[in-house]
Amino acid sequence: MSGLSLEEEAVLERAAAAPMLDQVQDWAAVNSGSRNLTGLSRMAGLLANAFAALPGNVALREAAQVESVLPDGRVVPAEHGRHLHLSVRPDAPLRILLTGHMDTVFAVDHSFQQQRWIDGTTLNGPGVADMKGGLAVMLAALEALESSPSARALGYEVVINSDEEVGSPSSLPLIRQAATGKRAAFTYEPALPDGTLAGARAGSGNFSVIVSGRSAHAGRNPDEGRNALLAAADLALRLKAASGAGFSCNPARIDGGAPNNVVPDHAILRVNFRPKTPEDETLARLLLDQAISAVSREHEVAMHLHGSFGRPPKPMDARAEQLFGLVRRCGADLGLPIGWRDTGGVCDGNNIAACGVPVVDTMGVRGGNIHSDQEYLLTDSLAERARLSALALLRIAGGYLPEGMTA
Repeated sequence: MSGLSLEEEAVLERAAAAPMLDQVQDWAAVNSGSRNLTGLSRMAGLLANAFAALPGNVALREAAQVESVLPDGRVVPAEHGRHLHLSVRPDAPLRILLTGHMDTVFAVDHSFQQQRWIDGTTLNGPGVADMKGGLAVMLAALEALESSPSARALGYEVVINSDEEVGSPSSLPLIRQAATGKRAAFTYEPALPDGTLAGARAGSGNFSVIVSGRSAHAGRNPDEGRNALLAAADLALRLKAASGAGFSCNPARIDGGAPNNVVPDHAILRVNFRPKTPEDETLARLLLDQAISAVSREHEVAMHLHGSFGRPPKPMDARAEQLFGLVRRCGADLGLPIGWRDTGGVCDGNNIAACGVPVVDTMGVRGGNIHSDQEYLLTDSLAERARLSALALLRIAGGYLPEGMTA
């Protein structure tokens, strides 16, 4: 290590000594799949207790009202868990945002519920990397920061949402509100196993296209029917064929259909788009509208579009590069090479960047195989990443943000 002050060394020692592994294992033992409201409530309580160690006010915010489309085509309110919100020194002249999520992709009835050690430093378990490890790193870094007198110069908000893995629909208003007036942001998604961070990110849009046709007997008068399933399949093929360099399209599922002797009058196409730039997002939406119009006309069916581009593309602009540069310099002083690369994955960093706030959104642990039963956490990265965050926070508090990074 080089270039560390005595104050920094003391803060880093405290960050590394936090009981992060115990916290990760306790938290990963709680199933907090995005739709498991009981598990999310328990997880929110555990996190509220843990983050109460920090100054400021911890609150569990109610989810904003959002809608979902059921397989039968009904549009109904979608329930989500509460979101943790912490505000510390809101009147400080320099304020930042830190975000994470408590939910995982593993439902309460998923087979992947247990933890196991692959070797002495590799823990396999649901959410250990994505992102209960990241939450432990965030807390350790903030507690270490608060041990320094320099912390008084920095205000911050923490948002830990319950719906990130399903697109953050009910937490987006809270994230936008918390991002207001912030100089920078850190999000604690996992880094790659070698420590590489995510740079620019594609955007994401999730849509449900409700198709209404006309039923008929499949043998006696099929020509009088209007096959909604066939129209949905045609739309899926057209959308996939039209995707290209600027955006990808993933037709993911078709709900609906009917018995074999009935022309189906109902279907729902679920589709995801990943545009690389705002211009690509506009083109993807135009393609979607044009394809729906053409298929509706040719198949003589009605189509209703539900959904949106909930996460805008996140470019690597000059302010983001400056914040990454600060993190890289902190890493160099800790003996950690910090690199980054563009990715097609999305997270809450997309929405934070869309608010005009530069963000590094992979400040969490090193790990891999996330969203699968092979998910693992490299446990030596807990102390490593807590030290990296603590040093970055301490230097931000000390005025180390590059010139030009104004709110």
